[in-house]
Amino acid sequence: MLPMTSIEKIVRDSYRFFRPPPKLTLSEWAEHYGYLPAESSAEPGKWHNIPYQVGIMDAITDPRIERVTVMKSARVGYTKIIGHCIGFYIHHDPCPIMVVQPTEGDAEGYSKEEIAPLIRDTPVLRSLISESKTRDSGNTILQKQFPGGTLSLVGANSPRGFRRVSRRVVIFDEVDGYPPSAGSEGDQIKLGIRRTEYYWNRKIIAGSTPTVTGLSRIEPMFEDSDKRRYFVPCPHCQEFQVLSFPNLKWPEGKPLQAYFECVHCEKAIEHKHKKEMVEKGRWVGERECAGHAGFHIWAAYSYSPNATWGHIASEFLMAKREGPEALKTFINTVLGETWKEKGDAPEWERIFERREHYKWNQVPKEGLIITAGVDVQKDRLECEVVAWGKDKQSWSLDYRVIPGDTSEDFPWKELFASLLNEQFSCDDGSLMPIRMIAVDSGYNTQIVYNQVRKFPINRVIAVKGKDFAATLISAPQAVDVDWRGKKIRRGVKVWSVGTNLIKTELYGWLRLPKPTAEGEPYPAGYCHFPEYDEHFFKMLTAEQLVIRTTKGGGRRYEWEKIRERNEALDCRIYARAAAALSGLDRFTKDQWQVLKNQRSIEIGKTRPQNPSQDHQKKRKVSPFLKQDRSFW
Repeated sequence: MLPMTSIEKIVRDSYRFFRPPPKLTLSEWAEHYGYLPAESSAEPGKWHNIPYQVGIMDAITDPRIERVTVMKSARVGYTKIIGHCIGFYIHHDPCPIMVVQPTEGDAEGYSKEEIAPLIRDTPVLRSLISESKTRDSGNTILQKQFPGGTLSLVGANSPRGFRRVSRRVVIFDEVDGYPPSAGSEGDQIKLGIRRTEYYWNRKIIAGSTPTVTGLSRIEPMFEDSDKRRYFVPCPHCQEFQVLSFPNLKWPEGKPLQAYFECVHCEKAIEHKHKKEMVEKGRWVGERECAGHAGFHIWAAYSYSPNATWGHIASEFLMAKREGPEALKTFINTVLGETWKEKGDAPEWERIFERREHYKWNQVPKEGLIITAGVDVQKDRLECEVVAWGKDKQSWSLDYRVIPGDTSEDFPWKELFASLLNEQFSCDDGSLMPIRMIAVDSGYNTQIVYNQVRKFPINRVIAVKGKDFAATLISAPQAVDVDWRGKKIRRGVKVWSVGTNLIKTELYGWLRLPKPTAEGEPYPAGYCHFPEYDEHFFKMLTAEQLVIRTTKGGGRRYEWEKIRERNEALDCRIYARAAAALSGLDRFTKDQWQVLKNQRSIEIGKTRPQNPSQDHQKKRKVSPFLKQDRSFW
């Protein structure tokens, strides 16, 4: 064989630049090129696939699969899978990509906290996308261009993000956190899928931690897929099975010793066997579904040090003690399953029968903050005053009805003169004011704004119910504008209240059982009521959750009235929103102790004249105090 000349060698070497890149699956690309940034990883550095992640990743790059749906818990590495998916398409298979986050703010946060570090720490991506500059339209926080494609990050609450674009890959992240519609333009998932219609090789990827059955978006998408679950072999009998929470067992009082019971040989599978089992595991679909791969994965498979089987058992017991809301969070974020609501309203008779004999307008020793919720009707204002404790127990202190045309000043003066100046007696001799009053602005809206602006924003706020909100109470929106249409800086603000979330939470609390043994503590969230008459409890339970069929054939839950009067329910919702804004859900143990200490400081002080006492003599007071039926 003749020796290779220098020219031939140059020609041979030059061909390497024209050689197509090797065909890689997403898991192969991630194993070879992937890195974990320090900002969002407990163990930054080179990425290594966890075995159950491989099936999900390779389904994304499988040419036979068009749609991938992942219904998952926290702590399974899904966010990193999506990051590597974006990196794969930027580097290995360039094309237009869209990532849809619940809100535009979430999209910006995802770009800064995940995408920017990913690009910076992954060598093959660093040279493809320049550093973000506000003046560079090709690379902004929400828009990044690279050779052969572009990456768009949009919020599901922003309709403009879905307009005039065509994308081959669309990734829907945390779909159960999406608002009901992208403005007035409809369902965001349908809008996003429409952007892929021109591509024969499109990819539609959706993933989320689920929420409530019927309201969840990821659950019906998973049900439409081939429904794959991860099967692992028993270390004793070698039979394959899914790790299922009902099979997680532990000795009485020793959750850290939790183990799985094999469904075949019934022997104990200890946590030390998990890694070996997961490495030998495989994804198995429940049914055939061409082109749509669905995956369900939960924390029991995770390699996270905070997802040991003992940790999971301990979290379950803690959630069970804390009440329905904590249990719902456990089922959503640890099991990766939807929470099944009880649609029926609590029986008003049962709550009526368990009324307690305590003084109205007097705060029990466990009550540490007081809020009030006001419902506005044409001819009256209705208001509930509620005391709250550190475990979210609540005590209804009073329910007041103030008659009068609410377009006039009189009922409003009566309301605020009593509530804002009133000092409520505590059973230890201290005094406590109302921390915050939330007033519904859904009726007589401008009148409510005019009244609310008279008072400090940390004492009186305007609120508006929002059926499908993702939070109990959202950031406020300024509603006062000047003659130019510009928002007035210190004008009235309105807080949106997640009525569906609060009703669900409240009904769960109302179903909590009363302690049967003497000295047994009340469960967290328990609602205490004085001896109101039956009409209050009928109003409090006047709505129920029902399933509606949408025009597209889907299902969703809606609250519907089963009785005409529901003002007591609305007042409690607004009082709960005011409590959330006052810190009920975020106070630390030390902060609760400070509130308790403040009560003891007040002991011995002379109680000021209560302005509401004279008012109660002159006005028609709540029907629950004098059994006045004029408003029923």
